[in-house]
Formats: sequence, C-alpha cells, structure tokens
Amino acid sequence: MTETQPRGRLLTGGRTIARALLVGAAAAGALRLLDMLLPGFEVASGWQAIACALALGLLTAVLWPLVLRIAWPVAFFTFGVGGFLLLGAAVLAVFRTIPGVVVRDFRTAVIVTLGMAAVGAVISSVLAVDEDEIFFRRAARRRKRHAPEGGVADDAPGVLFLQIDGLGYDTVRRAVRDGDLPTLAAWLRTDSHKLVPWHTDWSSQTGASVCGILHGSNHDILGFRWYEKDRDHVMACAHPQDAAEIERRHSDGKGLLSGDGAGRGNLFSGDAPHVSLTMSSVPLLVPKKLRRGRRGADRVGAGYYAYFANPVNALRTLGVALIDVARELFSAAKQRRADVRPRINRGGLYPLARPGTTVIARDVVVSAILGDILAGRPVVYADFLGYDEVAHHSGIERFDTLAVLRSIDQQIARLHRATRLGPRPYHVVVLSDHGQTQGWAFADRFGEPIETLVGRLCGGSPAPGPGRRRQAESWQVNAGLAEAASGGGLIARRLRGRVEDAECAEDRPRTTSGAPGNVSRVAPGVVAVVSGHVAMVSFTDHEGRVELETIEREHPDLLPALVDHPGVGFLLVRSAEFGPVVLGRDGLRRLATGVVVGEDPLTHYGPHAAGLIRRVDTFPHCADIMINSRYDPESDQSSPFETHVGSHGGLGGPQARGFLAYPREFPSPGEPVGAEELHRIFRGWLTFLGHPEPGEGDTATADDAPAEPART
Repeated sequence: MTETQPRGRLLTGGRTIARALLVGAAAAGALRLLDMLLPGFEVASGWQAIACALALGLLTAVLWPLVLRIAWPVAFFTFGVGGFLLLGAAVLAVFRTIPGVVVRDFRTAVIVTLGMAAVGAVISSVLAVDEDEIFFRRAARRRKRHAPEGGVADDAPGVLFLQIDGLGYDTVRRAVRDGDLPTLAAWLRTDSHKLVPWHTDWSSQTGASVCGILHGSNHDILGFRWYEKDRDHVMACAHPQDAAEIERRHSDGKGLLSGDGAGRGNLFSGDAPHVSLTMSSVPLLVPKKLRRGRRGADRVGAGYYAYFANPVNALRTLGVALIDVARELFSAAKQRRADVRPRINRGGLYPLARPGTTVIARDVVVSAILGDILAGRPVVYADFLGYDEVAHHSGIERFDTLAVLRSIDQQIARLHRATRLGPRPYHVVVLSDHGQTQGWAFADRFGEPIETLVGRLCGGSPAPGPGRRRQAESWQVNAGLAEAASGGGLIARRLRGRVEDAECAEDRPRTTSGAPGNVSRVAPGVVAVVSGHVAMVSFTDHEGRVELETIEREHPDLLPALVDHPGVGFLLVRSAEFGPVVLGRDGLRRLATGVVVGEDPLTHYGPHAAGLIRRVDTFPHCADIMINSRYDPESDQSSPFETHVGSHGGLGGPQARGFLAYPREFPSPGEPVGAEELHRIFRGWLTFLGHPEPGEGDTATADDAPAEPART
C-alpha cells in the first residue's frame, strides 16, 4: 500500500465473546425495561427476557435476510421499514410461544422490534469510540464473508474512483481551506495527493461526463436531455431505456470498468460486470442482447440488499433520513427569514425526497464499495450525488450544502481506511464530473421560462408559467426502484410504473409501457428542450439541420430577440455561407475560420469554448439553435434555464471546471479538456499500475459481446 493510511485500530476477535455477552445482557435488560414502559408487553421474569433476547437474535440473523429475499420490493419501497413490519409479525408469533411472555397485538410487536434494533445500535455506539469505529468494525466482520477464494487474479493495486457529483474546482479549493473537506485537505497537506482542475465539455452534466469517462466517448450527447428530430423523441439520460440506448451507442465492451470492475450509483456501467444503482443496467429494461454480455452482473438489488440485510443499518438510515428532512426544513426556513437570494421554493415533496440521495443512496453505495474492496475488485467507480442535489436547491456553498459535502468526505475517509482490509492494495482517486454556477433562475428572473419565450417568438401561444423544476438527481433512487421492480407482482408493477414515468413531462410524454410518445411543440413545428444552462430549439417541419438563413426567413423576430435578451449569453447556429456561427449581443464568431465580427461572444466562457462548441456542431442531433445562458464574470453568476440555484449543463463560470485529486506517484494528467481525455488518462493510470489492457485474456464468446459496436 503506497498511500498514507489514517490511523485507527483494527478490532480483534479477542473481544468477541465479551461483546456478545454484553449485547445479550443489554438486550435482556432492554426487554425488562420495555415490560415496564410499554402497555401490552409483559415479561414475567429474567429467564423469559433472556429467552426473548435469544429468540429475537435468531430472528434477526435468520429471518430478516430471508424476509428481504422473499419480500424484497416491500422492504425496498419502504427503505427497510417494511422489513421491520414483517419481522414484527414473526416476533408476535414467536414471543407468544414463550411461557410468561405477553405480546398484546401486532403494533406492540413492531414497537418491540424497533426498540431492540435501537438498543443494538446504541450498544454498537457504546462499544466504539466514534461512528467511524462502528463502520470499520462492520467492515471487519464482512471481510471473511467477501474474501475471494485463492486470492485475487493479479497483484496490481486496485483503484477506487470516487466521484463527488457537481463539485467544482473553485469550491473544492475553498472547502479544503475552510475545513469542509478534511480528508482531502489531509492528503494534500501530506503530499499523498495532488489537486488539478479539468475542463468539461460544453455539456457540463453527468450524462456527457460519465459516459465519456467510463466509455471513452460522449459523442452526440447534447445535454441531460435533448431532442432527436429523426425519432421525434426527447432523450433523457435519467430514463432507463434512454440510458441503455446511450450506452449501446457508445460501448465497445472495453470500458474503464471492463474485466472485473464495479460501478456503483452511475448512469452508465463502463462495461462493469458488477453494477448496482446504475441506470443503463436496469435488468428489466436493458435489451436482451446487451444483457447477455453481463452474465456476471450482480444479482438484482444487490446494493440495497447487502446494506439493508442488517436491521441496524435500516434503522440507522431511517433515523438519519428523518434528521435530514428536519435539516432541510430548517435551512429552507432560515433562507426565507434572512431573505437569501438567489433562492427557490424548496417545499412540496423535496424535503422528503432529498434523503434519497443525501443519505439512503449514499449509504448503499458505500456499502457496495466496501464489498468490492473486500472482494478485491481491481477498479471501482462510484458517484456520490448528495452535494449536487442540495446545491441545486440551496446554493453551491450555503451552510447546509457544505454540511452534505462534509458527510461525503467522511464516507471517503472511511472507505480509504477500509482499503486496509482488502486482499490487494488500493489507490483512491477523487473527482467530480462538473462544477456548478450559481444564479437566479431564468424563469424567476425574467417572468417566463425559455421554452415559453421561444414559443412566443415563433408565433405560438404557450401557457405562461414559472417553469417546472426537474428533480434530475433522483435517478439513483429510480435506478434502485427499477432493480426492485424486476420481479412480478403488484408492488413490482407499481415500482416499474414509477421508474417508467421518470423524466416524463408535458413536453416529453411516454406511453404506459415506457415507449416515447409525441413530443409537444411550443409553437407549430417548434420543439424547445432545456438542460441546465443550455436550451435547444428544433424546427420539426424541416429534416436535418435548419440553416441560419431559413430561420431568419421563417421566424424573423426569433434570433434578434434571443441575442438581445439579458438572460442569453450566446447562440450556435449553422449558416449556409459561413458554417457554424456563434451569435452574441454585440458580435459574432465564425467557428470555421475563427473570424470575429464586433465583440467575441465567447470572451467570458473559457479558453476552450470555441473548440468545444465546434465539436458539438458536428453532432448528428445538434439542435437547430443551441442557446447558452449569459454568464456575468463580475458576480460569477448565470441564470439557469431550469429552476435551480446552483446549476450546470453549459459554459460559463465554475460549472465547466471539475476537479481531480490523484495519488502523487501517478503520471501527471496536466489539465485535461473533455471527459474523453479523462478516460484516456484513467486508462493510462491503470496500465501504469499493471492492469491488463481491455480484452486481454478475455474468453467471452460472440454471444457475450455487446449487440453492436459503438456508433460514434
């Protein structure tokens, strides 16, 4: 192991008997206490309490995992609470067979079950110095169950790629300085790691970045959602069918995680045989030919099952999730009282949905990574979504957002420490897929969303409104729902319907089977789709790319009004005479020749803007008009086309600057530009460590190969 490891004791087996006796005694005492406090529950004497404690221990060890296997959708949909209900029924039946024990009804049995799980959690806390010690003890217990027989296939060090979604380079530097990333700060202070920025593609969002990083190509990915005129379909990275289609177009079977790698909580698999909470790999919806290439894939719901198989984990996660709901309500009220601007309405279901990414998915991903470490998998890529989700609603450096960042840093520290338990040494690389730029939402600032503006300028009568907030970052939970929905039955069908509705809206409907429906128009023959700081306009009455001259002739007011709008930074259009042209309020830039007339509209959008935009112009599904929001360098703000505070998806400010923290002994990456370049760097690092090249030693048959080669 070449990295500096944090100090901490490894718990030994010498205290196992004492710990078991202490837990048993505490359980018996707790049952006696419940006898005094809980009406309807009676334990006549001490031996009955001991018998009940033993029975409950057996039920927890044997019945709980069985419950999850048989009634997995129930447990999943309730994040483990359903398991407690079923276990309560078993407690009711078993305790009534013990002489002198009275359990009045089912409600009483469930309360006893929850109370004893809480006692188990408290005892674990008492036996450990801190919460990190609890985590590490559980990791040590899992070591024997996950140790690979005969060791690992090679002795090359493994790599954990841990992605903090949406965390920009500028924010990282301040968080390191101010103590909000203590683990990363310690690595930099001891010179075990180096920190560098990397520049995203024009589409600075998870779909383009992760596909490029994991598969080496993000060709023709225009946003988190975009319109494909030839199919009259809005593609959405967060929809299972679309994610599977995107991966089919880009996978050549030799992704970053091919071989024996693992992907946890990602949009795409990277060709990993071990995946969970991964949208493109939802077994029910992935095409059969592609699924055959993943015969070694993890069992459906493996990530959630492994975590919630421990009832203490389920109770702890439920408790932390409730605390997170209270924290969200408090921070939203605090923003309103202080009149913090910019801000958005954070009511509705969001306070209840937020723990899905900040707590539940995070804990499940960490548990799955721990299993990968103990199994000795050579490379793991995982995404932590919580910071990005909260930054969308709270702001990129507000106090509650930084609290979520600190919790992610804590998980990274735990995983770094847990690498000591693996059968091979591990390096840890921490990165982000993009940053975020803060600003007052376009619809709130100017009174109408960009779609309404475009429709009005094109002669349509779109309904006015403040815009619709898209909960884009809930896709990890949706992926879990889809995994749970792979079986039959009423509950599975309900879960499946919930997933198929993901990313659907008035402008991108789908049928009940998940197939695309007709995309609505903001004006006759006009489709407008937004993705963060980018809006895309397509004219459906024309095939292929519609040229600037045609747009000016058919919609003479559209382009002048857009370039003059204070919320619009620049437009990309294709001219019959000059090729791709970037239009701004006070000038234009011809990308084919580099000629600038007036002021360069790309001055404030980074040194790589022209090249990145020129690349997007070559994409087959590039919209007829690509709109980027206006970035103000003085205030470091920009108005996103979605109703968010922190946002991304385009160019302008910190959204386009991700970060990369890598071990100092790795070859220097320089300052990468584009996600595809990151893929090449990461692949080079794996080669540097001695990992085989993709395809070496591959004995898969033709039937196991992906359905088609990458269409890039």
